[in-house]
Amino acid sequence: MGSYGIGPARVAAAAVEQNHDEAGIIWPAAIAPFDVHVLPLNMDNEALRAQAERLYEQLREEGLQVLLDDRAERAGVKFNDADLIGLPKQLVVGEKNFKEGLVEIKDRRSKESIRLRPQEALRELLGWKRQT
Repeated sequence: MGSYGIGPARVAAAAVEQNHDEAGIIWPAAIAPFDVHVLPLNMDNEALRAQAERLYEQLREEGLQVLLDDRAERAGVKFNDADLIGLPKQLVVGEKNFKEGLVEIKDRRSKESIRLRPQEALRELLGWKRQT
């Protein structure tokens, strides 16, 4: 028996068809499977990894849907995969920024990024989520 109605799979397919670029999907915030993609860029650095995990937990506690990329992959692989998946916001915890006490928030759609202290980044992401 065939079904020609509008269902979740068709809605997702239509959203992807309308919201993508050469790097992958750009999920609209209203239907994204997660709100934020946390990207720790060096899983061998214990302090950096702990910072990323702490941010992940704090965002979850505030009610955001968060994906943590805790794979031991190179930064380029993580960035490519994050763009392919296309979550609205990426929270990057990298070596250089970490040494300066900063993290980076990247907007998937505009590709714009800002560097903030971790607690400021949390406030920024919470404020963004309230607006969506």
